[in-house]
Amino acid sequence: MSFPRTGNDLLQPVLALHCSGADGRQWRPLAENLEPPLHLLTPAFYGAAGNAGWSGDHAFSLADEAGPILELIDATAVPFHMIGHSYGGGVALHIALQRPHAVSSLTLYEPSAFHLLRMAEPEEAGSFAEISAVAEATVRGLANGDYRSAAGHFVDYWGGDGAWAALRPSLQTALTQWLPKAPLDFRALIEEPTCLEAYRRLDFPVLILRGAFAPAPTAAVARLLAGALPNCEVKTIAGAGHMGPISHAETVNRHILNFLNANQKSGAVFRRALCRPTQ
Repeated sequence: MSFPRTGNDLLQPVLALHCSGADGRQWRPLAENLEPPLHLLTPAFYGAAGNAGWSGDHAFSLADEAGPILELIDATAVPFHMIGHSYGGGVALHIALQRPHAVSSLTLYEPSAFHLLRMAEPEEAGSFAEISAVAEATVRGLANGDYRSAAGHFVDYWGGDGAWAALRPSLQTALTQWLPKAPLDFRALIEEPTCLEAYRRLDFPVLILRGAFAPAPTAAVARLLAGALPNCEVKTIAGAGHMGPISHAETVNRHILNFLNANQKSGAVFRRALCRPTQ
């Protein structure tokens, strides 16, 4: 993925990282409401639609997922804004620690930094046990070959009961085909070695968004990060759950755009009126 130029002026990049099982199209409604100089980049993770799977050369980690994005950042001459949802939020946090000088702002919607729950035991033992059970159920489904059922349980956990049944058959098929990547995502998030204290040095503006009906593990991660990040605000999206950036895209994107505007160093406003996302 290259970073475009307009005339002699370099556009200001906004990196938006998608959740597990999705791809960059998740952020299409946001892209429709950004205007230059902001320019949205939506890199795809390993195994996402149109992107290669993990090579299998060694045990997978967030550093592996972040590697191609760090190359893009290093080739960009200006600071960037970063957005991450769920797994994308976990990757975004890893990237922010690797290149803090290059980050203008960071927006996280329920980042799945589950390693913080593992390290916070016994305070977060219940939340860690819950997400560990979800990961283990996914692995069992892959081991016994029942990919479709495992994908259904995965989707219903994150989207609520009935979320799987409500999906188009083509999307169910796509998620079933993607499912072998899910254990790698869980492993990378849970085994990440970064401790909570490390995030205290990230002093750029951070917005944490969470749904009013957030699952216990991501609600706990948001709470831990909010207590550690020195320049952080937290907002709750009424009526939303973990999949708020998709189910409540208009509201979530409004918060994101307002935050981007507030953290433009030029003081200019780069938002136009929100239109409703197409279905």
